[in-house]
Amino acid sequence: MAHHASAIKRIRQIAVRRLRNRYQMKTTRNLVKKLRTTTDKAEAQVLYRRVSSLVDRLAKTGVIHKNNASNKKSKLAKHVNHLA
Repeated sequence: MAHHASAIKRIRQIAVRRLRNRYQMKTTRNLVKKLRTTTDKAEAQVLYRRVSSLVDRLAKTGVIHKNNASNKKSKLAKHVNHLA
């Protein structure tokens, strides 16, 4: 158990951040899954813009690495572009 006030505060901060990160990652995963299962190109393009924005925000805040975000966006863009 932590004995210093700063360590106790750090534990509280980490718990809050972990919950926030889990929520954001789950939301992103659900949207990505929805985009992957979409067969309509117009709807997929709208979803892609939303997912891309969300992934960029995750990378900016440090939840995921910027290269990870770039790879996700690239694969999703390729998927959207190959829809009929």
